Order: sequence, then C-alpha cells, then structure tokens
Amino acid sequence: MKIALLGYGKMGKAIAALAEAAGDEVVLRIGSGNRGELTPQALQAADVAIEVSRPETAFDHITLCLEAGVPVVCGTTGWLDRLEEVVAHCTDKDGALLYASNFSIGVNLFFALNKRLAELMESQPQYDPSILEIHHTQKLDAPSGTAISLAQDIAERLPDKEPPITSIREGQAPGTHEVVYRSDIDTISIRHEAHSREGFARGALLAAHWIVGKKGFFSMSDVLEL
Repeated sequence: MKIALLGYGKMGKAIAALAEAAGDEVVLRIGSGNRGELTPQALQAADVAIEVSRPETAFDHITLCLEAGVPVVCGTTGWLDRLEEVVAHCTDKDGALLYASNFSIGVNLFFALNKRLAELMESQPQYDPSILEIHHTQKLDAPSGTAISLAQDIAERLPDKEPPITSIREGQAPGTHEVVYRSDIDTISIRHEAHSREGFARGALLAAHWIVGKKGFFSMSDVLEL
C-alpha cells in the first residue's frame, strides 16, 4: 500500500518504520519544514493518507485529502469543534474518513469496557465517576482526546454525572488513562497504560488498510467490529 504521512514527528516516524517493515511504501512525508509539498497531485500518488500532525493543521489536511479523492485516517486531537463540518464535507465529496482519538487496539477495547461499565452504573447512583490521564510533557492538548472520548461515553449513559478529568504531564509517559467510580464504601476502576507509541502506530496502519475502497465516515469501532 502507498501511504501519505501528514505529520512527521515522533508518531509519524513510528508509523513509517512499521509500514516499511510490513512492505508498505511511504510516498509522501509532510512535516513542519515541507508543508508546501502537500498538493492534491502529491496526495494522489498515495492509496491512503494518515493524518497525525497538529490541531491547527489537521482540518486543512483532511479537507485537502477529501478534495483529492484520497481516503484519510486521522488521529490528531484538539480540533474536534470542526468535526461535524469535516464529516459533512466527506459526505459531499463521497469520500472516506476515519477519525480516532486513539488508534491503539487496546485503547479501543478499553473504550468498549468503559461503555459497558457506564451502562452497569446506570442503576448504581451511589458511584461518582472521574477520569485521570497522564502523558508526556510534549503533548499539545489537555485533557487528551482519549480522555474526552471516555468522558463523552460516560455522559451519554450517565448524563447527570459527567466525570471530571484530571490531566498530568510528566516525563516521557506515552499515555495512561484510568476511569474511577467511587462510593462511600468502595472504589471500582479500569485502567489502560501504553508502554510505547507502537500500539498507536499499529492501529493507524490497520485502519489505513481497512479504509481503502470504502466510502463514508468511520471510527476504530468499525475497524475492530466492536
């Protein structure tokens, strides 16, 4: 598969290394120093684009991919105030877009567990939910997109108990998320801890292979059939 990488920081480089080891070809690498090379013609050399840049560039990158007729998977967070706009554009262009606040297969299983636990808590009002997320100091957004997704899934089932999010930035931590339910007599928690960026990179490649040939707006739940 031929891949355009939009965002070539640590995550983009991790994806490129895994892609090439698996026999894929990275035909375009766009970072902060060569954004002028991102054109519809350059994109059309790729079968799919993987967008892992920055919040301020993600919307324009996705729009350009849809204009060029190239399916795109995006893992950049911090720009979701424009998600509905880009989904409408995807529909207008009969394109393909997959957005995930986190591509990690483990995190997406964690999302499913979080939804199920929230369902069980609908009949247990004595428990109050909260979320803790820990990331490296270079992470641009706080709270993380993953934590926001967890909170939204809880709020959908427990609308009167939207969980507060505590964000910690320290060292080189790749990412930890914990959902906690506390009552006066006990505590229940579920936790996901990433050991490296590899889980995210592998999930991004899985999504990129999956979306080729499809039309519409998708999530990792579609890829993993959760």
